[in-house]
Amino acid sequence: MIWVYLILAAIIATPLIIEATRKRMGDKARATAPGQFAQLSQGITHYQWYGPGDGPVVVCVHGLTTPSFVWQGIAKGLAQMGFHVLVYDLYGRGFSDRPRGLQDRAFFLKQLNDLLEDQGVDNDITLVGYSMGAAIATTFAARAPRRVHELILLAPAGMVDLKKGILGFMARTPVIGTWLMLGLYPILLRKGLRAEKGNPTSVAGITDLQDAELNWCGFVPAVRASLAGILSEDLQEAHRLLHREDVPVLAIFGDKDTVIPLSSRDVLQHWNSDAQMAVIGGAGHGLPYSHTVDVLEKINGFVQHRD
Repeated sequence: MIWVYLILAAIIATPLIIEATRKRMGDKARATAPGQFAQLSQGITHYQWYGPGDGPVVVCVHGLTTPSFVWQGIAKGLAQMGFHVLVYDLYGRGFSDRPRGLQDRAFFLKQLNDLLEDQGVDNDITLVGYSMGAAIATTFAARAPRRVHELILLAPAGMVDLKKGILGFMARTPVIGTWLMLGLYPILLRKGLRAEKGNPTSVAGITDLQDAELNWCGFVPAVRASLAGILSEDLQEAHRLLHREDVPVLAIFGDKDTVIPLSSRDVLQHWNSDAQMAVIGGAGHGLPYSHTVDVLEKINGFVQHRD
């Protein structure tokens, strides 16, 4: 009978041991990182600037699992348009710190506000958010609409429930949810990455870079903290406020996206009838790196029209 208990204990302990023995983000890893680092109130944040220093500021906010390298193609394209582009790693991802706790809108807005203050950005900005980053950008714009010149949302989260099935159970269930997240989520993520392997991309080796995130301690808990946090929040009032405040909004969707379905467009249009909508044919959820040229064309048309 003791063998049964030992086997059960080993099964229970394995995901916890794997997480505890993953690589720790620190000075050694950061020595090879592009860009710079800022010591903010919640920890160290990795960031990078692109484009002319005197250009209008664009801030790009990445999504749930893919750090700021997701913006390489988009940021270079925006820089060529004359923008001064700031990209950064959300906490728990990339080269930024891994603070513990719930990752709700207050958590992410604190990081963004801290970074803007650290970088001396006090004029109005253009915000570009991708997936969960679109939810962060939306809540920032709703909190400070006069600071946002325009808001651009790529495959935006916030209109549909992303926590269905096993993901929802893992996000909202204490203890067992954490254990399942540590054990199952890497398998689920890698399955999705294998399906994208070999697809066209503006970010060289992006699936390998995305897979490598799983090697770092704190990444999977950060994903769970975001699922239980900002991705569980209702953004309807934030979008309605943007409509009332006349903040210009462009939302871009991929018609093959299985994460953010095209039905999200209709929900967003209902909440903000002034928001401009664009759909890129053949694009899935990775549209910022799989359909970079198309996305840049949509953005350029939007900002040129506004100018």
